[in-house]
Amino acid sequence: MRKNYGNESISALKGPDRVRKRPGVIFGSDGLDGCEHAVFEILSNSIDEAREGHGRDITVTRFADHSVEVEDAGRGCPVDWNEKEGRWNWELVFCELYAGGKYDNLSGENYEYSLGLNGLGSCATQYASRYMEVTVWRDGYEYRLRFERGEIVGKLEKTPLPRSQAKKTGTRTRWLPDLEVFTDIAIPAEYFVSVMKRQAVVNAGVRFHFRNQGEDGSFAETEFVYENGIADYVAELAGEVRLTDPVFWQGEKRGRDRADKPEYKVKLSAAFCFSNKTSVTEHYHNSSWLEHGGSPEKASKSAFVSAIDACLRQQGKYQKNESKITWADVEDCLVLVSSNFSTQTSYENQTKKAITNKFVQEAMTEFLRTNLEIYFIENRADCERICEQVLLNKRSREKAEEARLNIRKKLSGNVDISNRVQKFVDCRTKDPSRREIYIVEGDSALGSVKQARDSEYQGIMPIRGKILNCLKADYANIFKSDIITDLIRVLGCGVEVQNRHVKDMAAFDLANLRWSKVVICTDGDVDGFQIRTLVLTMLYRLTPTLIREGRVYIAETPLFEINCGDKTWFAYSDKEKNDIVKKLEGKKYKIDRSKGLGENEPDMMWLTTMNPETRRLIRVMPEDAERTAAIFELLLGNNLQGRKDHIAENGYKYLEMADIS
Repeated sequence: MRKNYGNESISALKGPDRVRKRPGVIFGSDGLDGCEHAVFEILSNSIDEAREGHGRDITVTRFADHSVEVEDAGRGCPVDWNEKEGRWNWELVFCELYAGGKYDNLSGENYEYSLGLNGLGSCATQYASRYMEVTVWRDGYEYRLRFERGEIVGKLEKTPLPRSQAKKTGTRTRWLPDLEVFTDIAIPAEYFVSVMKRQAVVNAGVRFHFRNQGEDGSFAETEFVYENGIADYVAELAGEVRLTDPVFWQGEKRGRDRADKPEYKVKLSAAFCFSNKTSVTEHYHNSSWLEHGGSPEKASKSAFVSAIDACLRQQGKYQKNESKITWADVEDCLVLVSSNFSTQTSYENQTKKAITNKFVQEAMTEFLRTNLEIYFIENRADCERICEQVLLNKRSREKAEEARLNIRKKLSGNVDISNRVQKFVDCRTKDPSRREIYIVEGDSALGSVKQARDSEYQGIMPIRGKILNCLKADYANIFKSDIITDLIRVLGCGVEVQNRHVKDMAAFDLANLRWSKVVICTDGDVDGFQIRTLVLTMLYRLTPTLIREGRVYIAETPLFEINCGDKTWFAYSDKEKNDIVKKLEGKKYKIDRSKGLGENEPDMMWLTTMNPETRRLIRVMPEDAERTAAIFELLLGNNLQGRKDHIAENGYKYLEMADIS
């Protein structure tokens, strides 16, 4: 039995438990990717120091026991007593969430452009570790700290440095991620290589050393450095075979995300070239790789598409009525790397994989558009090559998409059509030469026909309500009708219509027709005749070849049932009824008006409508369809005067059928 949910039920996580019991909140996951993000948090602190000009070498070591060590030559993390806060700085940095030296970055007092802003990384990583050992060199001293599972072990150790090392500064952090916190701590070497290479790209001139310990205890060492940052990286990505040479731009802007928000500074840089062999787009902000993009990605899409589209229009390269290029067409031949820094950053979350700054997007869009406009004016030959390649990409994409859609449309009916079309009942055989589809009116007829049919080769498609008048309706409304589109999908042959509203219908192909016979089966009353005519008219307008090829039939349903003794006759017209009655003259017989399809017994349905040996099917010929369409247009179309004339000439023939009281 569950306890009552009361005032005593509320509790708060304290100390290390804030991270250890909910690591996903800080690291994005309690799996391997969360453990990897913890590495990046510690590395970020060293990168921030190097970017501020304090130490140009960062060493990361991956040990065989899955522990990690990051060492830099920065100023060294402050660890002494903090008079303002009344606490030890080491306690604030490693044991207090939301504490650090990067909050006042607008003033530029400590860090102008910082990768870590939230004051979470060092503390959260320490909390999530089996142990963490921190060594700091600064002010002529070496400081040592050790933590285990979020708690300090011993106290701060402070030792004077030898005179020869008195000016040494930096921080070394070694920790072992805790398996009680993360489900997996075996971070592969590939992760370190990827992260450190990316950081070398966006931190020009900073050397990253990676040491990877093997099972034998030896260390394999790799170094990453890009003296010219993203410009060298773009040249490396594109290789020697490229459409244009790499271009590097940089600039600086000031602005704000909202009128009531403080102004901040953005340092912008971008490098790019065009290639018909390589396509890469990467964005970085304050050194963090924006895997999910955000503001810089949106800015790049807008700027490149609008600039190249303007060039294409100026050069008259678009064909008449041709659609404009899209980002996909540009991206397919673009190698672009952007690296921006801002004194204020809004990340989507702590994992820093996307930023949302409105001003960053605006500033970068304007920065790229202005420089692209100048670039295209000054480099006419490059502009010509870029435009031709982007246009080629666009047309290739459109042709491929058209081919893909046609294939999909042709195959779509073969993929679980019975589940995609409401109340459609398929048959078992896959042989189109044997399959028959009965188009019936309503759920009641569906039930009766379903019980009577031969499920081996007879399928059923019920019409839900009255079908649209396809002679009066335009294609936009026709293809909005679920009844019509479902029926076309069931037939499988597509439509003989070329119109912009025909989006999800395949082009007509008789070979894709899934049925040997398309049988229109409705009641023998006025409503049944109308539905029959509407379906026939739809087929006449959308798939006339089915009629010309003799694939469309009408199932005659009896109007009268005549019983005499143990014999039963069915009459399909008044004349047939009268002929049968004449033969039975002198005998006792009973005449019943035949019920609708939905009320017929299965045996009777099979005998009169479904059995190939006894049923009556009328093949619809082209002239029948044309005549039906003409009459239908006359009676239900827009020719009011023609309809009046027809009624005046022929109305008397049907007066006895009229319900006039």
